[in-house]
Amino acid sequence: MKNIIKILAFLPFLAACDDLFEPAIENSRDEEAMYDEPGYAQGFLANAYILLPYQSSPQSDVATDDAVSNDISNNYLRMATGAWAADNDPMSQWQNRYNAIQYINLFLEKVEDVEWSKEEKFNTMFKDRLKGEAYGLRALHFYHLLRAHGGKTSDGSLMGIPLILNSENFLSDFNHFRGTYEECVAQIMKDADEAIRLLPNEYKTFTNSEIPVRYAELGVSNASDYNRVCGESFRGLMNGRIAIVVKAQTALMAASPAFELSGIKWETAASFSSEIINQIGGVSGIDPEGGVWYVNADNVTNYGVGGSPAEIIWRGATSDNNDIEKDNFPPSLYGSGRVNPTQNLVDAFPMLNGYPISIEKSMYDENNPYNDRDPRLANYIVYNGSAQGPSDSEIITGTFGTNTDVINKESGLSTRTGYYLRKLTRKQCNPNSNSNTTAVHYTARMRFTELFLIYAEAANEAWGPTGTGNNGYSAYDVIKAIRNRAGIGLENADEYLESIKGSKDQMRELIRNERRIELCFENFRFWDIRRWNLDLNESARGILIERNSEGAQQYNVLPSVEVRNYKDYMIYGPIPYSETQKWSNLIQNKGW
Repeated sequence: MKNIIKILAFLPFLAACDDLFEPAIENSRDEEAMYDEPGYAQGFLANAYILLPYQSSPQSDVATDDAVSNDISNNYLRMATGAWAADNDPMSQWQNRYNAIQYINLFLEKVEDVEWSKEEKFNTMFKDRLKGEAYGLRALHFYHLLRAHGGKTSDGSLMGIPLILNSENFLSDFNHFRGTYEECVAQIMKDADEAIRLLPNEYKTFTNSEIPVRYAELGVSNASDYNRVCGESFRGLMNGRIAIVVKAQTALMAASPAFELSGIKWETAASFSSEIINQIGGVSGIDPEGGVWYVNADNVTNYGVGGSPAEIIWRGATSDNNDIEKDNFPPSLYGSGRVNPTQNLVDAFPMLNGYPISIEKSMYDENNPYNDRDPRLANYIVYNGSAQGPSDSEIITGTFGTNTDVINKESGLSTRTGYYLRKLTRKQCNPNSNSNTTAVHYTARMRFTELFLIYAEAANEAWGPTGTGNNGYSAYDVIKAIRNRAGIGLENADEYLESIKGSKDQMRELIRNERRIELCFENFRFWDIRRWNLDLNESARGILIERNSEGAQQYNVLPSVEVRNYKDYMIYGPIPYSETQKWSNLIQNKGW
């Protein structure tokens, strides 16, 4: 599927070079060629897939309290330490999202007139599916635009982004006004709903009884005909379930404190996320291995073409490499140690008994800080004494170590915080050029765990910790299931969770913390801090481990590994400076 999309994406550009010069203008191919060449038409839509915004490795995390980079030239590091500006914005989505939307709009304007098949029933089904993909993709690209660039202007108005719903050419008026935040949310929902109407919930092998009525009325009576258009071979493309996730993500963002003027209610986000959760049987459907979905990436091929394990709603293509290991393994394992988790994040992991380490009942021992901790800590972070790599090498980050794994031993290679990244990496990889062992990796674009956490957050705000709305489960039920999966509080029935289930405020803090842990290093934290209207300036902390004269290890917190320099107005991102200089109607967000 990945290769097909790439081939299709390049088709619109395969015009003869002679079209640059007269008199050979007749050799050029423009969008009108779509009418006679369905493959060429699909190329326009394929570009919207090529331009999807998902990242395969931690990037924005190093601009948060979860991590720092040991690469001093890293754009996110520079952003976090004072270089973020409207003309220097690593978080910008402006160009790629609008490029994708231009292709989508061109496609939607032509799709009705393209002959996708000589037979009417197939022509209709192909047209519907492709239109559904286009609307779903436009909703997704608009969501990422709104997340990056929506915000309050100097007069206090909550504004979104220009809603460009038609293709543009050299005759177009590019001086667009921004839509209100509420209008942008409404458009995302409208596009997503159209995708849901036109697309199957998922691509699979359908039976005769599962053929949609509207196609049965066209004479589609054999499931093989419907599978030809919407069968499992199309897994990996936009489907109805993905469009529902986009609605849930948008509603969660819009209901959050930074955007509450949008008018979106928490109940809305809970409703959309529960629609997905109910498809897997509610809370009981949580994948037992969902917290370490990346570990068994080799098994993805067992799920057939485009298939995914139970945790994954939508994923990128698989690739066999060791790129993330080259970047993030400790230097003794031939890595560059790029992403360094902070002490801030380490402290967020509770004890095995479920209590936060700040509470006396947790039994946290400052002199043995990694003992009896949440198992996710060892799964996601390499700390002093951890094993990593194909040979389970012991990684020593304390000052008594003998190689460049030691904290601050060598600039650009060693950890700055006393920790290295484990999550997303495959231990069997060996970046040593003499070995160069690789393993399968893939990007999880959407996970069920994210949907569970959306529901928990929204349900708690809407109905309190144990309220269920119209569903059979509560925020409390979801968080209990997630912590149970992680191995938290199994021996004491999670006493801490039980002690706070009557408090919306305490449950809110726990839900946010669980979200931080479960989704760490997947590029969520930066956006979460901002939508919660929290302080971006928490200094990144680390740990310095030394040995005293008796040989005992001493743990000293480094309070300011990296001091952050965000301004209050940066809770909202900027409109690109160059765009505001070109177009008078494009009003900048306050402060930028």
